[in-house]
Amino acid sequence: MGMSEFYGATDEAEAIATIHRSIELDITFLDTADMYGSGANEELVGRAIAGRRDDVVLATKFGNVRGPNGEFLGVDGRPDYVRDACEASLRRLRVDTIDLYYQHRVDPKVPIEETVGAMSELVTAGKVRHLGLSEAAAATIRRAYDVHPIAALQTEYSLWTRDVEANILPTVRELGIGFVGYSPLGRGFLTGAFAKPDDIPDGDYRRNSPRFQGDNFFKNLALVDVVADVARAMNATPSQIALAWLLSRGDDVVPIPGTKRVTYLEENARAVDLRLAPDDVERMERAFAPDATAGTRYPEAAMAALDR
Repeated sequence: MGMSEFYGATDEAEAIATIHRSIELDITFLDTADMYGSGANEELVGRAIAGRRDDVVLATKFGNVRGPNGEFLGVDGRPDYVRDACEASLRRLRVDTIDLYYQHRVDPKVPIEETVGAMSELVTAGKVRHLGLSEAAAATIRRAYDVHPIAALQTEYSLWTRDVEANILPTVRELGIGFVGYSPLGRGFLTGAFAKPDDIPDGDYRRNSPRFQGDNFFKNLALVDVVADVARAMNATPSQIALAWLLSRGDDVVPIPGTKRVTYLEENARAVDLRLAPDDVERMERAFAPDATAGTRYPEAAMAALDR
């Protein structure tokens, strides 16, 4: 996502180099969406994987609708829209088949059975291999699964966002659905990169994020100090510790750290070699109790689209 929008300046050459380096490192699950850059990110990924299609597992999403000037127009889960969105993504990605196709947000105006029914037709047509949902409620996941097998549920998960542990993770594990955790580094906060709100670049989405604002910022900074302490003791970076924690949640949990630079990609990749001591895990989980993080994940309007 950050390669095309939301997180400051973009650099296409560096972005493509990062994707190519990820393939070299056997990080081959590429996750995009039609709303990232209003289609521009799918086009970038398409250019990056040209001639390398068989080397990657390609995931994209539909449902968050944007206008011609990038404005957000709401969520659409109507069957006709599902089919049109898929065709558009296939064109932008320059592929014949999408490996994993997610509904990005659940449309409360359309029964999930209708949306997933249309998605299942894409599987029958050979345009999509597997279906996924994102930020769906447990009951919605069950209803969707009754229509067609759901391969993956993507929802935010990190040390500072552990809501899924109560109901979502038990539900997907019961059904045999894989879990894809986005923003595993807390949108960069867990990396220790920010010491004060002004460190966030101008034009960066995080300037409007409740967790990065005012008193919330400094309350959350105290939590990150615990991660930094564990990192120093292990001669690792806070990013690697945060990823190692999520990787320790189980083989069915797949974190997707976003970066737009080769340097950070390589740093993140080294997290797979870390093994956290039980005492360190307990210490971090005690600090990051489910209600410890200050502020909501998104501004109020965006929060309304979660857990539907």
